[in-house]
Amino acid sequence: MDHGSSTPPASLMALRQSIGATFSLLRQAQFDDARRSSDELLAANPGHAEVLYLASEVRLAQGDAAAALAVITSAIKAAPGQLPLLLKKARIHLALRRRADARQTAEEACELAGHDGHALWAVARVFGQCNDLARASLLYQRALDAGCSDPSLLYDLAVGQFFAGDFAAAERNIDQMLTVTPMAGHAVYRRSTLRRQTLENNHVAELQAKLPAVTANAVSHSACLYALAKELEDLGRFEESFAALTEAVAIKRKSLDYDAAGEREAIDAIRSAYDQTAMDAARVGHSDAGAIFVVGMPRTGSTLVERMLGCHSEVASAGELLDFGQALAARTQALALELPGIPMAEVSRRIDFAALGADYMTGARQAASPARMVIDKMPINFMYCGLIKKALPNARIIHVHREPMDTCYAIYQTLFNQAYPFSCDLQELAAYYATYQRLMRHWHAVMPGQILDVSYEALLSDTEAQARRMLDFCGLDWQEAVLDPSASDALATTASAAQVRQPIHTRSVQKWRRYEIQLAPLKAALVAAGVLTD
Repeated sequence: MDHGSSTPPASLMALRQSIGATFSLLRQAQFDDARRSSDELLAANPGHAEVLYLASEVRLAQGDAAAALAVITSAIKAAPGQLPLLLKKARIHLALRRRADARQTAEEACELAGHDGHALWAVARVFGQCNDLARASLLYQRALDAGCSDPSLLYDLAVGQFFAGDFAAAERNIDQMLTVTPMAGHAVYRRSTLRRQTLENNHVAELQAKLPAVTANAVSHSACLYALAKELEDLGRFEESFAALTEAVAIKRKSLDYDAAGEREAIDAIRSAYDQTAMDAARVGHSDAGAIFVVGMPRTGSTLVERMLGCHSEVASAGELLDFGQALAARTQALALELPGIPMAEVSRRIDFAALGADYMTGARQAASPARMVIDKMPINFMYCGLIKKALPNARIIHVHREPMDTCYAIYQTLFNQAYPFSCDLQELAAYYATYQRLMRHWHAVMPGQILDVSYEALLSDTEAQARRMLDFCGLDWQEAVLDPSASDALATTASAAQVRQPIHTRSVQKWRRYEIQLAPLKAALVAAGVLTD
């Protein structure tokens, strides 16, 4: 990197040693010491790009993305034309949920990347995080054509093709990747989900042969077993499938540092903090009426709802955004510094909800195509329904629910990346489901009429009636196109990307009954929690 100053060579060596020592403090999570060191270096070297880059990293580590952006912008002025600085600026824009700015910076970086395959790959990842997977996929291909041979690039390209519905191309690229890295469990699992496996065309024998070689790596071992379970189920070998799945989730659960009880307590704390008194308290939110939140447990049909609504000419989908929870957490944590000793859920009641709503809508609209209304299909937003209505009183919230046993089995059999750790144990899954159900009953009680419940089973059996309910609730006129979401060529960036491109069907209804004996402990736990009656 051009450091943007005329520091003498000997002094430059000393300076870089100091920069390295400060980065070492960062890696050791000694953030206060790193901040002091970087501030001293910045005072002594105010126009030095490497020092400015370091200062931005320190501010990011402290959670101050706005300050990091100001510093990295100064670094770019000090040393223009530096690709690493532009990429860092784009990533900081993403941390601030300024996707339009991130895309603009990524375009500048693309010009600098030229024909450098690794550089093009790095820029493509920024576009992917901006929800612009079409642009990202083009750059992934350019990176390949430029000679970048990293197997992970093939995987990134395949994921983009999977979300775009080009499953055959995705499978070809994953197959090519696996010739180089045959033990890459995440790729093995993704390949199994690309299509329904058949007796004539499956990977069962290959997976079974691979298992002894991956046992030393828990991540790969678990992923291969998830893949085997999925393919065996496709072939109707249900007992073998569940046996493989049981082993897969046990291995994954052992690898997780997850406090199941702590997460449930945090959800219950939200319920307690946002009681009727709190919900009735006057708060002026942001007036934008363009948000549609689709919430609920994962694997309940929320992607189908998103696709149907997204077929309306006045609606665009932003996908599964982490934005609301992130923006809420940032404001709550900042206020908590002024209110020590008060539980975080209680602190959140005092934030500026109008500012939260405005901040959220800016990012959400930048994540979607221009439209009057924007869908956020992050299921976990069920936790924040009351807070969403405070921040965005005119937002629509659609809660998609499904028969509990089908829901829990669908979650249990899915290998989620970094999400939903409660999915890896039947007892924890049942307890989490009961916690979710209690919270949804609470939201209905404290703000009646503000959430539309949509049954997955009803959506499949009487699609038009449910579609009309949803459009009515959202203030949208009737459009026939919503009845055929499989015809849409829009990206689907969820685990359901393959299923939602098929015509609407009922094959998944009561699917859990194939495993009624194996899932008996789950059913008993749901009965004990009051979710089901025996």
